[in-house]
Amino acid sequence: MKITKEARRTSRQLFRACIADGNLDETRVRTVVSTVAKNKPRGYIGILDAFARLVANEVDRQLAAVESATALPPATQSELQVSLSKKYGRPLTLKFSVNPKLLGGIRVKVGSDVWDGSVKARLKALSESLSA
Repeated sequence: MKITKEARRTSRQLFRACIADGNLDETRVRTVVSTVAKNKPRGYIGILDAFARLVANEVDRQLAAVESATALPPATQSELQVSLSKKYGRPLTLKFSVNPKLLGGIRVKVGSDVWDGSVKARLKALSESLSA
């Protein structure tokens, strides 16, 4: 669906209104969605669609998905939490998962940033460099 410039601009304004103290306020987001759905301004579907994308991107920016080949000890998890929060300059919520296919190392994804320090990625890079 094509979204008009006006709908995109309105969704950005609504999104900025939902930011409190540098963080996304869930209550404000719910209020905005219910108000727009109730009042149904011109192009409200486009507004809500663009607004939903902005909210989803912000939620992704605040979440760090950490995959490791084995379960990480609590001390390592807390060190990673501090390190990533310091790097991004904001508190992050870390979600840890075990992925034996990595063989070793870890993979971290924050928003669209991905750091892959896994053995699997290194082997793949080595294989590609040898075949080139």
